Amino acid sequence: MGARKLDPTRLDVAALAAEGVSLSGQWAASELDRWCAMQTPALGAAPAPVRWSVRGEQRRAVGAPPQIWLHLHAKTTAWPTCQRCLRPFSQELVVDRALRFVDSEAQAEALDADSEDDVLALEPALDLRTLAEDELLLAWPIVPRHASCAAPDHRAGDDGAPSANPFAALASLKPPAAGG
Repeated sequence: MGARKLDPTRLDVAALAAEGVSLSGQWAASELDRWCAMQTPALGAAPAPVRWSVRGEQRRAVGAPPQIWLHLHAKTTAWPTCQRCLRPFSQELVVDRALRFVDSEAQAEALDADSEDDVLALEPALDLRTLAEDELLLAWPIVPRHASCAAPDHRAGDDGAPSANPFAALASLKPPAAGG
């Protein structure tokens, strides 16, 4: 396997694991459509490339066929929007996953429910780029925020006018009382 060029978008995981092969590379953020759509880089900044490495492994168990494992490591800089100040900021994102592959979806579902390991069904050709993108999206912060940031330059519903009684605006919309 070492002599031939391996295509990470059509990866034979079983062969990679059987031979204990490692691959590495990088993808431009623009090659990962869903990942790129999540980014809000600061003015003049561009989404960073995703650096990745993967290693196949077979784990032997007594009286059972070898288990197929794939170790995925991906690293990049994400550009979320801070939910406190609504400004973009950069944040390093690292994914480090060990994935076990089994023969069928049903087997994967049954094992995944009872295991702390991620279990996937083995496919003839795995698109590693899609898998890495999925894992990065799962690692995206639920509520992105700076470690510390200034108070927002705005307030929800603030039109720049001095703060007044909120009911005064509603009173002005009320029709005049009849016969008064």
